[in-house]
Amino acid sequence: MSNPVNVIRFLHVIENLKRTKRTGWLDNGIHQPESIADHMHRMGVMAMLVNDPTINRDKCIKMAIVHDLAEAVVGDITPHAGVSKEDKFNMEKEAMEGFKSSLGDTDTITEIVDLWHEYEEAKTPEALFVKDLDKFEMIVQALEYEKSDKKKLQGFFDSTMGKFQHPIVKAWAEALYKEREDILKKKKKDIFLYLYIFTK
Repeated sequence: MSNPVNVIRFLHVIENLKRTKRTGWLDNGIHQPESIADHMHRMGVMAMLVNDPTINRDKCIKMAIVHDLAEAVVGDITPHAGVSKEDKFNMEKEAMEGFKSSLGDTDTITEIVDLWHEYEEAKTPEALFVKDLDKFEMIVQALEYEKSDKKKLQGFFDSTMGKFQHPIVKAWAEALYKEREDILKKKKKDIFLYLYIFTK
């Protein structure tokens, strides 16, 4: 069992996940952007919604809620931050190893670190599924911000288009695209009606 004092220190460190806003939304001027913890929490719920006998659902839920744990130390580094993938991985790996060093070589922290590595390696069905959830949760949030902040966040949809692999997540994505398409059509119709009325 980990030393209780070290557990409390660890919990204080990962509290940063609740405070740290996701960089992509900050860069796009979103008024009240979600935190890293917000993102991971909804991914965990998404994993609970899938009943697929070919993947370990419990592992997916756990992986979803730890996959960005290292960002409590290194922050949310996006592809536009000027940091190489290798450097980002090494920084995050060091953070995870720091957690393990602090909490001790217990089965529980080893599971957390192993799940993080499995996600990063993206080779197992579970890791690939959670990678899908990571991208899908992002575009769900993008659509929600398009509605709440009246912004066009096309780049988020472009960056994930055609990249979903799991059939259930693909179906969710198609439903989301349809919802967004309907919203955009209605917006165009409203603009046309407004111009028609006020330019007569």
